[in-house]
Amino acid sequence: MTYCVGLYLDEGLVMLADTRTNAGMDNISTYSKTFTWEVPGERVITLMTAGNLATTQATVNIIEEGLIPESDPEGQPVTMSTVPSLFEAARLVGQAVRQVYKNDAEVMKAQDTPFSASFLLGGQIKGRRMRLFQIYAAGNFISATPETPFLQIGEHKYGKPILDRALAYERTGLMDGVKLALISMDSTLRSNLSVGFPLDLVVYERDGYALKLKTRIEENDEYVNRLSAHWSDALRKAFQSFPYPEWS
Repeated sequence: MTYCVGLYLDEGLVMLADTRTNAGMDNISTYSKTFTWEVPGERVITLMTAGNLATTQATVNIIEEGLIPESDPEGQPVTMSTVPSLFEAARLVGQAVRQVYKNDAEVMKAQDTPFSASFLLGGQIKGRRMRLFQIYAAGNFISATPETPFLQIGEHKYGKPILDRALAYERTGLMDGVKLALISMDSTLRSNLSVGFPLDLVVYERDGYALKLKTRIEENDEYVNRLSAHWSDALRKAFQSFPYPEWS
């Protein structure tokens, strides 16, 4: 299992993913689930993946090779470097995952292996608006909006409450978004052993057409450990300070 979260903010995008992959308790590995395509001044596209590792890697490989659009069977292969919009980039991912399903689903079913894959896609192409999409195993997708300013894939339930309570499209700045994403991830790390360090963080500022920040966060990162301890302490103090119910 994994956890990836994307925040869609007025100032830009914050996207965070873990790197743990496990096939049983004795087979835990680290694989990056974050892929970026960047042409500074022209486009930035980030893709994060969750689900069966072979399925998601096959999907990314097909995207890298390029696909002839389903809507234009006589056209030229399209890649993340040539799609004209983020909407078309989401369609490209959907087409790629459907291709993997066509190739592998029956064999996987025979081996009692579920076809599991989901994706977060975010970024901006010059002349187009910034977008954040969640793409499902069927290849269909939804987009984040100011009213629903975050999307999650993987083991998302532990990290959702803080986002529901604290995140706001216009009031949350990029660096506050980074803190919220890290707290959301910290809650998941504490509650699910299948999610783990290192973490991959991507920050994009709207209309910047270049990544503002792309970094890998290790388990011994001082800031993340201080943030985790401070958040735990703040929760304990809030709990202890709240009065007992009158009817008790």
